[in-house]
Amino acid sequence: MRTLISISALCLVSSLAAGTAFAQPYAPNEAGVTMGHWHLNSKDVAANKKIFLAMGGVDSSNDRIQSVRFPGVVVNLNAPGATAPPTDGTVGSVVNHVGFIVKSVPESVAKWKAAGVPVLPGNNNRVDQAYVVTPDGLRIEILENKNQPESIRNEHVHFFVPEAAIPQIQAWYAKIFGAKPSSRNNAQFDDIPGVQLRFNKTDPAAAPTKGRVLDHIGFDVKDLQGFIKKLEANGIKLDRPYTKNEQTGAALAFITDPWGTYIELNERPNPVYLP
Repeated sequence: MRTLISISALCLVSSLAAGTAFAQPYAPNEAGVTMGHWHLNSKDVAANKKIFLAMGGVDSSNDRIQSVRFPGVVVNLNAPGATAPPTDGTVGSVVNHVGFIVKSVPESVAKWKAAGVPVLPGNNNRVDQAYVVTPDGLRIEILENKNQPESIRNEHVHFFVPEAAIPQIQAWYAKIFGAKPSSRNNAQFDDIPGVQLRFNKTDPAAAPTKGRVLDHIGFDVKDLQGFIKKLEANGIKLDRPYTKNEQTGAALAFITDPWGTYIELNERPNPVYLP
């Protein structure tokens, strides 16, 4: 079993190396952290890939994994048969949804609908908000920034936790990942290069992400071994041990945050950062 796990991990590391030129995360923060990827459990990889390409992503697949790149995040789609189908969608899990931001919601929605993307209206029919819900149940909020240079980019990951846990999760991501805490309109959030971590109250506690359509989120770190020492000093155990491909220099490990978000940590050789 350990041999099989090691082989699987090395395959993932090889994929990381092959996809480095495509990943292009934003430059990391002082803790050496930047947003990396979402990893989906897809019942139909081709159908999901078609949706993300129609939304403006760029195909960054290689011979081991199907993926689509957006500024700030890579969406990894499991190869057919690689894992079991998702147990459920994002709603009901600690990561209720993720979010993109576009220059114009109405223009994007019109184009996406014409391409067959499943789009739902915004809350209270807001024209500057919409939702895309994939056939597997990944919920994606779409917001608008007319002044951004990109037509679409990664914007946020939205956590739903008990109200009493909001200051705790905000402080945890600040301490462990170097996120910058902030608030707006009585909402709490953390900023990490490439993504905003938003926190919303829910009762009862939401389910863990592992096994659902959004199985885990991934952060890129500059010095993974050093980062792991920081984790251990804070009493955080690895769910999957540090694994390095000596030929490429790529490495990975996994943890789970205290609220059930499964997290991949990646060190990529010679990363190329967005300005």
